[in-house]
Amino acid sequence: MAKQTKKQQTVAKLDAEKLYTVSEALSVLREHKGKFDETVEVAMNLGVDPRHADQMVRGMISLPSGTGKTAKVAVFARGDNAEKALAAGADKVGAEDLMEDMQNGNLDYDRVIATPDMMGVVGRLGKVLGPKGLMPNPKLGTVTPNVEQAVKDAKGGQVEFRVEKQGIIHSGIGKLSFDDDALKANFEALTQAVVKAKPSGAKGKYVRKVSLTSTMGPGLKVDLAEIEGA
Repeated sequence: MAKQTKKQQTVAKLDAEKLYTVSEALSVLREHKGKFDETVEVAMNLGVDPRHADQMVRGMISLPSGTGKTAKVAVFARGDNAEKALAAGADKVGAEDLMEDMQNGNLDYDRVIATPDMMGVVGRLGKVLGPKGLMPNPKLGTVTPNVEQAVKDAKGGQVEFRVEKQGIIHSGIGKLSFDDDALKANFEALTQAVVKAKPSGAKGKYVRKVSLTSTMGPGLKVDLAEIEGA
C-alpha cells in the first residue's frame, strides 16, 4: 500500500459529510493549497437527465471578478467583422483556411465564435467541434454579427456551463490568489445562472449537491442555504 503524503493524511482527516459556508470552504482550500496558483472549481449535482432535451442545462455567464486566465478565442468571419474580431483580441480569425486548420487537429481554443454568414463553413466542423463543446451556438451568443463584443466577453471572464451526462456541472470560478469577496461574487453569479437555467423537464429537487474544490485540494460540500433558490 502506497504511503500517504502529509497533505493526503491531513485531507483524509476532514469530515467528508460536513456542510461548509463558501467562506469556510475557501479558508480550508487555502490551508491545503499547493505551490502554484490553483483554480477554484464548483461542481453542481443537478436533478436532471440531460439525455432528454427538456432537461438540458446550458448557458453563459460573465463572472464579475474574471477567471484569472485569458481565454483563447477563434473567430469565423470575413471583411470588416474579421478586422473587428482581431482588434478585440481574437487569437485566430479566418474562414475556409481556419476550417481546414481545425480539420487538421488544431483545436487549442477555449471558445469558437462565428458570424451568421459563416455557418455554412462552420457546419462542416460539427463532428470536430461538437464533441469538444466548441460548436458556435446562437443561444449562447457565439453565433452573432457582433463578434467584437463576443470576443471581449470571452476574454473578459465569461464562462460557459453545460451539464454532463451524470447531471453534473463543473466550472472554474477563479484562482486561489483571488480574495474571498471576488471568489464569492463569482460563486454567486455562476450558481444563480444555473438556478435560473432550470429546464422545464426538471422534476423534484433541482440543485441536489454543490461542492467547492481547488486543482489539488479536497472537495468540500457547500450548504445549499448559501444558494438562493436552490
